[in-house]
Amino acid sequence: MAKKKIDIELYSYGQYTEWDRGSRNLPKIVNITDTIEAEIGTEFGYILKIRKAKGKKLEFRIIHPPFKDDAGVVMPDFMGEYYINSNDYVFFLGDCIWEPLEDKLGEWRLITYLDGQVIADKILKLISKA
Repeated sequence: MAKKKIDIELYSYGQYTEWDRGSRNLPKIVNITDTIEAEIGTEFGYILKIRKAKGKKLEFRIIHPPFKDDAGVVMPDFMGEYYINSNDYVFFLGDCIWEPLEDKLGEWRLITYLDGQVIADKILKLISKA
């Protein structure tokens, strides 16, 4: 039996509306851009549309500017995984800016893997809103 070809589309990237992580609804795109004028509360990232991959594991990594946690230790990259639960799956990878703003500015590299292979790799640059 022939293997199904997985279809992956980088649907949008840039700045989004605020995302309620407890909701099934994904944020809406505000501005498609690689450079985001950030302020506290700015949501950014990308949306992938993935078809014919039900049951597969997505892994992600967010490489961020070197900001520190409450103990003064530089935070490691953000990493995680999700299992695709439908044959027409939509995935948002991103973050929201919190205080202090200054140490969150710079390049954020967002990478998504499927079965260990890179399927999306995007650098978004956060600058201070004028």
